[in-house]
Amino acid sequence: MKIVFMGTPDFSVPALQRLTQEHDVVCVYTREPKVAGRGNLLSKTPVHLFAEQSGIEVRTPKTLKNIDEQKKFADLNADIAVVAAYGLILPKEILEAFPFGCVNIHASLLPRWRGAAPIQRAIEAGDKESGVTVMQMAEGLDTGDMLAKTVVEIKQDTTGELLHDKLSLAGADLISKVLADIKKYPPIKQDDSLSCYAQKIDKSECKINFAASSYDLCNKIRAFNPYPAVYFEYNKERFKILYAIESSKKLAVGQIMQEDDKLFIGCENGSLEVKKMQRQGKKAMDTEELLKGFSFESGYIIA
Repeated sequence: MKIVFMGTPDFSVPALQRLTQEHDVVCVYTREPKVAGRGNLLSKTPVHLFAEQSGIEVRTPKTLKNIDEQKKFADLNADIAVVAAYGLILPKEILEAFPFGCVNIHASLLPRWRGAAPIQRAIEAGDKESGVTVMQMAEGLDTGDMLAKTVVEIKQDTTGELLHDKLSLAGADLISKVLADIKKYPPIKQDDSLSCYAQKIDKSECKINFAASSYDLCNKIRAFNPYPAVYFEYNKERFKILYAIESSKKLAVGQIMQEDDKLFIGCENGSLEVKKMQRQGKKAMDTEELLKGFSFESGYIIA
């Protein structure tokens, strides 16, 4: 098929790579480069870099709502547009520009977890499975008809990073199967009554509130690992918690207890045993290693 690909982050690259091997990707749309680093250099998106290396035309419009951009898009005369974490709203004129419209690779089992952060929200909620849905895009937020799904298990040690990587590869496999013969995948309407919204992660969520159950806190820690990561403050220094397990040790909410090479922090129904963390300005490490060179005051209450 003649394809326009629209995507931005690392998540999108495996799908683009697969499509370049199997189809004719005539153009790539991605977010514009941003100024980054001490040298104020322009940083291109992962999709942009891959497309350039592959010799594919790259476009980075700030919006697709104006007529000129819509005409440039339609003039590509592709069969279909494939969208994966692009980051711009697609107006009706874009959605209907090609014979097969626009299909989206969405990192959840729709209609569950529509929205911006489906990977993290699934782990945070304690879901036992996630997956990828390829859907026909419509004007609503992730409300289009579904073409195909694939399931990925969420285990007790699954982090946001691990699930992201698995879903990225699963999405590449699924879009490959769908586009091999798209007519074999009749659209299925979503049941709106089963939907829930994966709200974008706010920085305010990252400062951990220990007045919650150990189960919920462990899920959130895994979900936000490695980014944006949850943290607490101790003596005006920030410590990220990257992995923790539930403990039956009874402590006050937010109370620290250091026992040799182990660290416990009290929560609503017991405590967390912190297994991996990152001290401000330092590399991530197992708590056992960190405690060889740093000590917490046992009994200290985290605000």
